Amino acid sequence: VFGKDINLVLVLNNLSSDRKSVRVDMSASTILYTRRAVAEILKAATSVELGPKQGKHVRVKIPYTHYGKYLTTDKRIQVTALCEVMRTHGLKLLVEKTIILEDTNIIIKLPRRVVVNKAVSLEISYANPLPEPVSRCVLLVTLMNQQVKINLARLAPRERSKIYFEFTPRRAGPLQLQVDFSCDKFSHVKGFVTIAVAPA
Repeated sequence: VFGKDINLVLVLNNLSSDRKSVRVDMSASTILYTRRAVAEILKAATSVELGPKQGKHVRVKIPYTHYGKYLTTDKRIQVTALCEVMRTHGLKLLVEKTIILEDTNIIIKLPRRVVVNKAVSLEISYANPLPEPVSRCVLLVTLMNQQVKINLARLAPRERSKIYFEFTPRRAGPLQLQVDFSCDKFSHVKGFVTIAVAPA
């Protein structure tokens, strides 16, 4: 989840009946959706001794403080592990994984029934998932082809807050509400909901 430390496990298995010594070079970078690297956030190397038919776990932690300021709006991190089996004339294996961090920031609560030409109030809850305060918070609400920009107070570390948004639907049928939350430390955290508007 965005804002938290990332914990990964690389599983190495020796399928042979001989002892193996494996060098593992690990790296991680924040990337765009095109897979183009933005910034390297981790570089580590370790050696693992594997007995016959033995498996071992290599644990890797990427703290939020290492990736936070380099993350793009795509919220993607590419992790690679180059595993080289020593004394086997350069037998190598490359393991790659792309992590897409989830947002759990926006929660939109609707009333049970929404009716045409009747004012309705929605609860929009938003959060700061980071271990540091954020300021210049802005909520952009898009509904019925109109955008409303709402400036919000700063949020303490891990703080959740909410606002109430009132509107009157003008026609029956599905209506999409989109919310976009930005601040000085991250931007474009989105939430959306389809509202079923009943006839009067």
